[in-house]
Amino acid sequence: MSNAPPETATAKPETPGRLEYVVRCGSMRILGVMAAKQPFRYGDQVVVRTSRGTEIGTVLCEATPAAVDHIEEPTEGSIVRALTADDQNQWKHLESKAREDIAACQTLASKLNLQMDVVDAERILGGERMVVYYLAEQRIDFRQLVRDLASHFQTRIEMRQIGVRDEAKLLADYGDCGQPICCANHLSKMPPVSMRMAKLQKATLDPTKISGRCGRLKCCLRYEFDTYEELAAELPPIGSQILTRDGSAMVLGQDILSQQLAIKTEDGRRIMLSGSDVISITKRGTNEKKPHTKKKKKKK
Repeated sequence: MSNAPPETATAKPETPGRLEYVVRCGSMRILGVMAAKQPFRYGDQVVVRTSRGTEIGTVLCEATPAAVDHIEEPTEGSIVRALTADDQNQWKHLESKAREDIAACQTLASKLNLQMDVVDAERILGGERMVVYYLAEQRIDFRQLVRDLASHFQTRIEMRQIGVRDEAKLLADYGDCGQPICCANHLSKMPPVSMRMAKLQKATLDPTKISGRCGRLKCCLRYEFDTYEELAAELPPIGSQILTRDGSAMVLGQDILSQQLAIKTEDGRRIMLSGSDVISITKRGTNEKKPHTKKKKKKK
């Protein structure tokens, strides 16, 4: 019989899970899923390596499935290190040359008689490339311009045509609300906004008051539109004939958020009524107004 001590199972060290974070980087606030070798927290400034090169980014959150689902086309890459003092000094130096870079790009474009306005020139931290953002009404043949820019800046040049909303994202700072503009702060994509959204929310239709820094309708008109539509669907449309506990009435107006109706009773009174007090709709109206057409005068 062997007197050897029984073998004891040794616990293997657990392999830590893969660390991934959602990182925002670049002038256009590109969102990417970045692998990391160490943990980071919200707001940490980091140096990342993407398909564009080595650049600075900001950690937003862990790359959970729910977070990644909200990003349409996430850029892939990896976090190289936390931002150092040397990285920050180098970045400040590059930013200080931005105006000179834009002026140089515009000068070279004008020499070639190209109808374009250079909005921004973004240098990548690692020096791998420069991204030139421009506005143009028509398609531009910038092949010669790219060669001239590459020779001038001694780096790879990427040209990106943008719209007026992207221009605001690059250059604007604060909106009428006093907060940083949404497209530069938290929006990952530009939501479609229509005048119908402003009308439903009973916002002023003065273009100067419902337009953002880009000159287009404010993105914030989109935020509560779905809620307004759901609440409006619970109320009879304007022009409807309804039955209440006090008799028949006609709907003159809606207060969507308070779920109140302005009605005209059979005896001509105009009062406010809760939407929950409507027993039934005897004739459904419509919120759409018919276009006003002038009657043609008959020729004598």
